Amino acid sequence: MAESGRQLFYQFGGVGLGFLATVRPDGGPRLHPMCPVITADGLFAMIIPSPKRRDLERDGRYAMHAFPTDKNEDAFYITGVARRVTDPVVASTVRDQFFAERPSIEPSALASDEPFEFLLESALLTRTEGFGDVNPKHVVWRFRNPL
Repeated sequence: MAESGRQLFYQFGGVGLGFLATVRPDGGPRLHPMCPVITADGLFAMIIPSPKRRDLERDGRYAMHAFPTDKNEDAFYITGVARRVTDPVVASTVRDQFFAERPSIEPSALASDEPFEFLLESALLTRTEGFGDVNPKHVVWRFRNPL
């Protein structure tokens, strides 16, 4: 399931693409396109100073969905809690991979971005036989002891 999710997040080549939903101060949803970074240690993202980042700092709950495919209605959706990365080694690894995946971006352009880790509480993988599949296959995973 994890590999299927990675493939859907990274379906457009070497850059992860998804949508991130956060919780606004009034409790409503906020939705943004974003670039997840999947490393051997977990799921991360470099988050710019923004309402999205303030949401995650205040209330780490999130939902993330991979971009839709152009071949079928396959989908990958996860939920959990995000937290700012404080370990300098992990932060460096995330930054290095982010820039390796995006060689045209200068690191100085994103000096104010902060790495966040997205801890998983649940995941949903949907596989289809094309558009309009009346019998999609869903696999649900829930972490039994969420943080």
